[in-house]
Order: sequence, then C-alpha cells, then structure tokens
Amino acid sequence: MMQVATIEQVQTALGEQGYVCDRALATVVFLSLKLGRPLFLEGEAGVGKTEIAKALAAAFGRRLIRLQCYEGLDASSAVYEWNFAAQMVAIRTAEAAGGADRATLQGELFSDEFLIERPLLEAMRPDANGPPVLLIDELDRTDEPFEAFLLEALSDFQVTIPELGTIKAPVPPIVVLTSNRTREVHDALKRRCLYHWVDYPDFDREVEILNARAPALAAQLSREVVAFVQSLRTEDLFKKPGVAETIDWANCLLALDVIDLSPAVIADTLGAILKYQDDISKVQGSEAKRILDQARASLDAG
Repeated sequence: MMQVATIEQVQTALGEQGYVCDRALATVVFLSLKLGRPLFLEGEAGVGKTEIAKALAAAFGRRLIRLQCYEGLDASSAVYEWNFAAQMVAIRTAEAAGGADRATLQGELFSDEFLIERPLLEAMRPDANGPPVLLIDELDRTDEPFEAFLLEALSDFQVTIPELGTIKAPVPPIVVLTSNRTREVHDALKRRCLYHWVDYPDFDREVEILNARAPALAAQLSREVVAFVQSLRTEDLFKKPGVAETIDWANCLLALDVIDLSPAVIADTLGAILKYQDDISKVQGSEAKRILDQARASLDAG
C-alpha cells in the first residue's frame, strides 16, 4: 500500500502534481490509502474527481487504469474478452496443418495468448511498481446489474473467467470511483467505500488551483477569472461551470494574450466555460457586464 504517514503528506504529494485539495478531502484520501478501502467521490462535473486519481497515480508512481463507465456496460466489457479474430486464424492454421487434438486446441485457444484484458482484470494483475490506481469513472452512467457485479469484484478483489478460473489480485488496487450523481448509486456499494462529496472550491482555494494549473496568468487576472466564474455559478444556468472550465478559460485567455477582462473578451470566449447555447445566450451582452461588475465588486469588498 502507498506509504503515507500524515494527512499533510497527502496534501503535499497531491499539491506537487498540481492538485490542490482541502483537508477534508486529503483526510478521506489518507484513510482510503491507509485502510485499503475504495474511495467513492461524488460531485458536479468538473470539480476534480477524476483528476485526483490521476494525481495519486503520478504522485506515488503507480499505473493508472481507467474504466470509463457508460450505459450498457457489462461485466465482460469491463473484465475481458477473447480475441476471436486471432482464434479463428489459429483454428484455420491448425486445420491446414492437418488438425490438432480438439482438447489441446481448445486449451490453446482459451489461454492468455488470446485474452484481451479490460480494466478490471488489468487492475488484478501483479505490478512491479505496486498495485495500480483503478479509476472507475462516472459510475452513475451504468445500470444496477453492473453495480451488483462491481460490488462482488470490489469485495474480494477478484474476477472469474469461466475458461481460466478465478483471478485474484495479490495486492488490492487503489480504487477511486466517481459519480456525477445523475442517479443514485446503491447503498450497498457505497458501504464498501469511504465517501466524500467534492464541492466547488471557495474563492481562495480556486485561485490557488488556478495558480497551480495556469501559473503564467497574471495574479490580478486570475482573481478576476475566479470571481467571474464564481459569480456565474450563482446564476440560473443549465450547467454551472466547474473548476475544469475555470482552468480551460484561463488557458484560452493566455493564448489570446488577454491582460484584463472585458465584456467583449468574455463574449468571445464563453464557449470555454459554458457548454450549452441557452446558457451562453443568457450571459451574452449586458448580462456579461453585470456579472463582471458583480465579480469586481466582490473583489473590492474582499
């Protein structure tokens, strides 16, 4: 298991990878690593749930294995499949060579040589650098049968392949599950995990995040960007911008050599922070100026 002695050490290790987290999140990450329990993170899209798995893998030199969830994902797609094309070539080759004993051929066809490993099986394999970080991303996109399967897989850290038998992880992987809460994940799965709600950061922390991820942005412009985005989150929008959008917008402003926010600049770059046309239409024109004035007023008051 990853060797971390203190919560502060977790914050420092993640911070060195550009991931700025508060003590509450660092505490649940520390406990997850210390106790070997899966970490379940819920929150709005773009608040940094996926990034924490990437930062953990980079900080501790572990391989990151990502299972991107989607509607209709089943156990076989998440665990393994057989390379049917290669198996057919092997069968035809055996036939051309005069055939082979059926049992022998079957044993050869259903061996590791023809096995395509998917994320869950990959995560169960031994690794010289230590157990990998297994990211099960956007679990809420799957359905209940897959959740039930995952519950068993994460309880024993093993998977079964009918042709090969049960494969158990010699050392459990470090598991991070994320959900955007488009639906509720079953309590039985949550009980197997340590849970944390990842919220939007406060102003100071978001400025700190922006300084870490877009250090070339001028300090005053960074503060204006964060103040504007945080004011935008108070508006009645279909999809509020996350921290990921704040970082994207900052990088767009850098690419355009912007030194000061203006309604014109905001109008030109709204697509970096808002992803729905209805939201963009609401913010264009005089609304952009109003929100910018509101953001600057909050900076002056602070």
